[in-house]
Amino acid sequence: MSSDPSSSAAPASPQTPAGPVPGFHAVVPAGGAGTRLWPLSRAGHPKFLHDLTGSGRTLLQATVDRLVPLAGPHGVLVVTGHRHADAVAAQVPALVDGPAGGPARLLAEPSPRDSMAAIGLAAAVLLERHGEDVVLGSFAADQVIVGTEAFERAVREGVVAARAGYVVTVGIRATGPSTAFGYVRSGAPLGLDGAPSVLHAQGFTEKPDEETAAAYLATGEYRWNAGMFLVRARVLLDHLATQLPALAEGLRTIAAAWDGPDRDAVLETTWPTLTKIAIDHAIAEPVAAAGGVAVVPGDFTWDDVGDFASLGGLLGSPTLGDDALVLRVDAPDALVVPGAGRTVSVVGVPDAVVVDTPDALLVTTRAHAQQVKAAVDGWRGRGRDDLL
Repeated sequence: MSSDPSSSAAPASPQTPAGPVPGFHAVVPAGGAGTRLWPLSRAGHPKFLHDLTGSGRTLLQATVDRLVPLAGPHGVLVVTGHRHADAVAAQVPALVDGPAGGPARLLAEPSPRDSMAAIGLAAAVLLERHGEDVVLGSFAADQVIVGTEAFERAVREGVVAARAGYVVTVGIRATGPSTAFGYVRSGAPLGLDGAPSVLHAQGFTEKPDEETAAAYLATGEYRWNAGMFLVRARVLLDHLATQLPALAEGLRTIAAAWDGPDRDAVLETTWPTLTKIAIDHAIAEPVAAAGGVAVVPGDFTWDDVGDFASLGGLLGSPTLGDDALVLRVDAPDALVVPGAGRTVSVVGVPDAVVVDTPDALLVTTRAHAQQVKAAVDGWRGRGRDDLL
């Protein structure tokens, strides 16, 4: 699902500053299996490690490319699982190679504990390394963004609001009443110098039905919640200490040992005890209810590449891979991924989706793209973990 605000986005301000934002660090949570993009995306090689746009850069690499101008060449930190750490390091070697003598900026989790643990770990490590004034922004590794100036403007304004003590989320201009996303409701402007677009956030709603989503959009007060957050590391951990004190204490314990010889021992005993919860539920929702969350409009093209219908809309061609291997006959808009190197013919099936990999073949339609996860669940139920 994507947002394209090109017809209504405000022009870039000539006063928008250039260069990295002092004291700002970008955090990239790189997790999940992307099951709605199976069999292209697998648990062992998820979608953020793939070039899904034909740009020559994977989603992870494109995310880091987008953030370096804002955070500087050594200001991007990636949090991923142990099983993906080597692949992430291979794609973004600067995370482990530099700066000379400095600590690695690739944090590997022993096991998935959801977004609060991942982002909270990064916040606690950044606090240990850089002190009280550090501001972090969290941006998922598997999203596609077009509109560099608008994105940078939103992040810069978000940092200003974060320094004022707010938890800031980026609200994406909705192009329709999607039921695939949560929504954030905006209120009055904060009135901060340097952040003229930032508004109070009045609350979050998780994936409403289509009728409710349409009613939301009719008010002009709601945007999609893309899960991007900017906040001072200390503020985030203080909120977490109020909401989930055991989780906050566990993350602080791990962070204190992260750059020392006891990291592995502390991780082994502490990480499995951490509460598994999303940052939206742990922080965003309760803090918004108390008036501590702000929203900065994200007036750029955004896509979470959530399924093959979304992927088809992103690609300039309905083929991902070698188009010479694909033949369509009376099959307009058929999306084909000839990943096994075989020829693929689609005859008389408009909007088909055919994903051919060496060990698994998917045939569906764009209209049924959200149901691909059921195939993953089905093979898991048959004990075919080798396909997952």
